[in-house]
Amino acid sequence: MTILLPTQLKRMRTERGLSQEDIANQLFVSRQAISRWESGDATPDLTNLVKLAEILETSLDSLVLGTVQQEETAVDVDKIDKHEFMFDPRTGKYIRRRMNFWQFLASYWWIFLILGGFLSSLLLDMLKLLK
Repeated sequence: MTILLPTQLKRMRTERGLSQEDIANQLFVSRQAISRWESGDATPDLTNLVKLAEILETSLDSLVLGTVQQEETAVDVDKIDKHEFMFDPRTGKYIRRRMNFWQFLASYWWIFLILGGFLSSLLLDMLKLLK
């Protein structure tokens, strides 16, 4: 993996019409520091890298490594059932919620009726055998 920070930083900065001075003011560093980062003479620390990614509205991967951001399948958030799915910020995807006991009981109450009938008939037969 080659680090493409200098070229990516300059390209993204010019694409957004920002000057070195603009970025320096937002990061509270000197314009010369931005110039050194773009020339490859120095590298920003992690805090400044994260802020740079926010300013340039990109990911750290695309800023540092030059990877192309893949557009994930567009998920219409309004169509997602919030009772069945929840957003996992670690993966950035929606996952199915786990069902707790009460949700299971509300969904599958009929199973308990069948099991209850079977167990009660079994218990009655066992009691008859014991008498």
